[in-house]
Amino acid sequence: MHSHSLADYVVCLDRGDWAGVAELMLDSAHKLAAIGAELLICPDNTIHQAMPQVLPRSPRPWLHIAEVVVAEAAARGYRRIGLTGTRWLVDSTVYPDACVRPSAAERDEVHRIIMDELVNGVFKPESVGVLQRLIDRFRDQGCDAVVLGCTEIPLVISDANSSLPTLDSTRLLARAALRSAMRLA
Repeated sequence: MHSHSLADYVVCLDRGDWAGVAELMLDSAHKLAAIGAELLICPDNTIHQAMPQVLPRSPRPWLHIAEVVVAEAAARGYRRIGLTGTRWLVDSTVYPDACVRPSAAERDEVHRIIMDELVNGVFKPESVGVLQRLIDRFRDQGCDAVVLGCTEIPLVISDANSSLPTLDSTRLLARAALRSAMRLA
């Protein structure tokens, strides 16, 4: 396991520096390959935007978090899914265009909740309510599941308090990595 500080990534994200994100990811990839890793994963949805720059230079193959989530959604029979996550993720093409996305105002509020609260271990009931209302809106728009597209969102949202079935991207990626590792063994 290796990761640079979230702060290092945020500096790149704030300036739209995807080459910088790719270099951070590749640095980790090379360190992990040097100690024997055969498969690489990244639980951060947002930085998957750099994958087109990472994959051609990576010393090992990667599992792509959105591909894992979309495959799981299809396996469960979900046809229309809502997407939650940082503004960087929701504004990106990491997930298919068919995903239902929050409005601009909702994106800003969810981004703020993630970066100002959840990342810092702050869990406010009113912020959970914002996320729940967004998921309710997805449900009302015909979604049959919601992607928890941020490592921190499952800290406050789960099937227990969501009006839609949740697709926890981090947990799904971890399970896919275990399955892949077992095949490599």
